[in-house]
Amino acid sequence: MDSLSSSYKAIWKLAWPQILMMLFHFLIGFVDVWVAGRLGRDVQACMGMITQALFFFLVVAIALANGSVAAISQSVGAGLIRRVQRYIGLGLEIGVVLGFVFLVAGFLFRDGLLELLQVPDEIMPIAAYLLKVYLYVLPGYYLLIICNAFFRAQKKVMIPLFAMMIVTAVNTFGDFAFGLGMWGFPEYGYKGLAWSTFGSVLCGTVFSLVVLYRHGLLKRKSFAPWCWIKKAFPYLFKVAWPAGLMQLVWHSAYMVLYAITAALPLGSVVALAGMSAGIRVESLLFLPGFAFNFTASILVGNYLGQGDIKGAKRMGYLVMLFGLGLVSTLTLLLWLVIEPVAGFIAPDPEVSLEAVNYLKYNMAAMPFLLVSMILGGALTGAGATFYQMIVMGSSAWLVRIPLAWYLGHVHMQEATGIWLAMFISMVVQALLMLYFYQIKDWTRFSMKKTKRAIQPSNTINKFKAGK
Repeated sequence: MDSLSSSYKAIWKLAWPQILMMLFHFLIGFVDVWVAGRLGRDVQACMGMITQALFFFLVVAIALANGSVAAISQSVGAGLIRRVQRYIGLGLEIGVVLGFVFLVAGFLFRDGLLELLQVPDEIMPIAAYLLKVYLYVLPGYYLLIICNAFFRAQKKVMIPLFAMMIVTAVNTFGDFAFGLGMWGFPEYGYKGLAWSTFGSVLCGTVFSLVVLYRHGLLKRKSFAPWCWIKKAFPYLFKVAWPAGLMQLVWHSAYMVLYAITAALPLGSVVALAGMSAGIRVESLLFLPGFAFNFTASILVGNYLGQGDIKGAKRMGYLVMLFGLGLVSTLTLLLWLVIEPVAGFIAPDPEVSLEAVNYLKYNMAAMPFLLVSMILGGALTGAGATFYQMIVMGSSAWLVRIPLAWYLGHVHMQEATGIWLAMFISMVVQALLMLYFYQIKDWTRFSMKKTKRAIQPSNTINKFKAGK
């Protein structure tokens, strides 16, 4: 009983700052969509579509972050602090290069992307401008995502929280000041929203890099020689490429889902705006789920670094039960006030009604989503992103997309069919994740399979002393 109590205390100690961090992340999107709603349904619809497109460009950063969490959390568990430092240096080098590569690639293919999204002609100028500015954000966003992963993997979860607080404060001020022209500032409308995102991400990135430096993790010795990189990079790549492919498959599926919604025979703009508003409300629930996803990654990685395989698997289930209980309770409470909340974020009556319709199906699916999210985080900590890719990819492309097209365009011929397809795919996804976590040998993907004699505290003390 004492062991179970201490385990839940360890989970909560890591989870609550990350829950707050995700709450601030939610506030960023909430304010963006709320202000966009005041600028018109066209702006609100574009905001949802282009934000999803931005995530498409961030998939490699998220993949690199997942690889870094696996490598660093296991290294911390093993007490190998110099290896932690060097993986941080390697991650930063790769992040800078890839951020600029995707910035250039985005500008080369942005017209094709807008066509893929099936953006209606009447809102194309707004979507094109938002996409252009969001592409400028990519290098800074890459570094912000990767730096936050570095801190989380070392259990320094307060630092990403502070970074997200800064991003939220700057973005909120910019949205109201330059989007709506409040407090005597010039009103730039949707252009003000776009540049507020750019400025806020830049501020968060600078803060994270400064803290990395002050913690002794961003120094010349962090950037290892080529002989070390040749040995260390393969594991980072082994974890990152399935994670990147998973993100690519998942977010491309969301983009296709937006396209299916945009191509509805009737009410496509209202459906898009309702979906955009609904996702913002829904994120109040699944973003805390991400906090437990991150917590599972950290703790499972640490246990595997120590060679404790049974403890790692048990901890994954404990985090899942903790997160499932907390977030499911929040879901029930939110449903009691869902109509006024939807009306607040989407003042247009038609959009608000469609947002509630969207949420009816997706909030019912929340427990299933949490199971796959949290156990997926445990797999990430073990480096078993290959299994996570199979689960997420198959549920998205083999279940969600075909069903969304059939139910939305053929059987029901309305947005409700698309929302029902999302619910069914989340049920399938949870069942698949439970199967892989319980049956498959996912611990074989970790760097360490057996426990060996280590003295983490001594290693850490030598590191702090500069030895």
